[in-house]
Amino acid sequence: MLAKGEAYQASKVVSHHFGGFMADLALTVPDAPLALSEHALAIGQEFPNVETCRRTLKDIAIALHFDLRIVKSDRSRFIAKCSKEGCPWRIHVAKCLGVPTFSIRTLHGEHTCEGVHNLHHQQASVGWVARSVEARIRDNPQYKPKEILEDIRDQHGVAVSYMQAWRGKERSMAALHGTFEEGFRLLPAYCEQIRKTNPGSIASVCATGQENCFQRLFISYRASIYGFVNACRPLLELDRAHLKGKYLGTILCAAAVDADDALFPLAIAIVDVENDENWMWFMSELRKLLGVNTDNMPRLTILSERHKGIVEAVETHFPSAFHGFCLRYVSENFRDTFKNTKLVNIFWNAVYALTAAEFEGKITEMVEISQDVIPWFQHFSPRLWAVAYFDGMRYGHFTLGVTELLYNWALECHELPIVQMMEHIRRQLTSWFDDRRDIGMNWTSILVPSAEKRILEAIADAHCYQVLRANEVEFEIVSSERTNIVDIRSRVCSCRRWQLYGLPCAHAAAALISCGQNAHLFAEPCFTVVSYRETYSEMINPILDKSLWRETGEGTEGGGAKMDITVRPPKTRRPPGRPKKKVLRVENFKRPKRVVQCGRCHLLGHSQKKCTKPI
Repeated sequence: MLAKGEAYQASKVVSHHFGGFMADLALTVPDAPLALSEHALAIGQEFPNVETCRRTLKDIAIALHFDLRIVKSDRSRFIAKCSKEGCPWRIHVAKCLGVPTFSIRTLHGEHTCEGVHNLHHQQASVGWVARSVEARIRDNPQYKPKEILEDIRDQHGVAVSYMQAWRGKERSMAALHGTFEEGFRLLPAYCEQIRKTNPGSIASVCATGQENCFQRLFISYRASIYGFVNACRPLLELDRAHLKGKYLGTILCAAAVDADDALFPLAIAIVDVENDENWMWFMSELRKLLGVNTDNMPRLTILSERHKGIVEAVETHFPSAFHGFCLRYVSENFRDTFKNTKLVNIFWNAVYALTAAEFEGKITEMVEISQDVIPWFQHFSPRLWAVAYFDGMRYGHFTLGVTELLYNWALECHELPIVQMMEHIRRQLTSWFDDRRDIGMNWTSILVPSAEKRILEAIADAHCYQVLRANEVEFEIVSSERTNIVDIRSRVCSCRRWQLYGLPCAHAAAALISCGQNAHLFAEPCFTVVSYRETYSEMINPILDKSLWRETGEGTEGGGAKMDITVRPPKTRRPPGRPKKKVLRVENFKRPKRVVQCGRCHLLGHSQKKCTKPI
């Protein structure tokens, strides 16, 4: 039994006072911290371990604005006091016998000092910052250090430096997701899990040097491979984005386009540095992937910025492919070179010109404005980007949609370890597959909505034409501008739009309607709802929690020999200072708006259907 005085002391909590200090503090500290009763301490109170005790006392000191000085801390006891000289506040916590818990043995819970007058607090360490923001960072990995220090000041009345906030976030990210170093170490096991849970997928990691430093990671899911080979159009976009994490690196991607013009990532790689060798390796892996999964792959059309490393890699591994320029890259170069709005508008008309004669007419208009366009066109050969001369099937895709995707991934994932980065991407792909599979099952039309819209526009414009039938399959389509020949068996129109875009043009629609055919049935199979459903018919299966992985897996060293390895981070490290932010104009990600030209009056801005000029 405790004596009366001891019982009183045991029930006494730290709802102590600082004289008039707390009243003044409430006026100076924004959003005063939690009520003092929530930070109560009492003799006999237990903590699961000494670390929990330390953290609890630190939180109380910060909340009640006094400095805590540790007198003794070891495996069996923890003693602390108020740092102000003469203040009697003191606590003694000791380990309980036979159990790992600690309990408060002595507590002098009143302060006679005035506490901390300013917003800076010695107990507000990096570890405390990390614990304070952990829940917020779990929900929002993009939580910025500036936002952290502002929120801590508002919520706790404590000022921390930008570097404390930055390091606190880094420590919290490591607690939630693991360290960057652990991410590289887990890569072989992660690849093994992908191959195990998604049979038929490709996942491999390459290390180099005696220290097994990370060099390359290549991942392509069976669901993506199946969807591309069996249902997508034979079109691939290639691009990369530079990462800004602790060990930098570059993410490479080859993406296709589904029936409804949405991006469909096929293969993703992370490399230590972007160079010609890594692009050659990436295209080699892509060629092996497609070679294993199909015997009848049609000639691919590949779009990229066509820098030297990509050009050589495509020529080496896809010698029969048509390799075209991304029009954003070409148009920006043209715009920056000439800085002439009229020239730029004519340039885009030349881009969309369907025949060589139309294209040459636009070139003549540009030459009349500036002779300097001639050497520019010699440097950027039109056969690599102009619709009139490019031999491959671009299906109306002029810019790289994959650029925006990679830029977003780099922004969302650059602070995550490499395994968590790939898991973020896998979860996003899984979500896309699930959502698009559900959407596709609800469609009842023959063609996907985007193709359906274009077919209906072509049918509406078809009424402007006179149709003359030459034989069973050939038709002469007459308009005030010109006459076009349509062959519905070969699916060819002399205007070239049908064969270039894969959908019947207005001339073809006029011919098909005249002989009682359904124009929807003459679209390329890759635009059908059946193909769309086939694209997303396979599942991307989840990966087990990393605690269940075997930490050494089958890896590949730089020389190609398979072995159990421990992958270490690459030699590259992020330089000090704030990373430079590459600003990409949002409009650059959008497909350039086509300038419509009337076939009757030849004026820009409307079609024949809306022309008011008398026939």
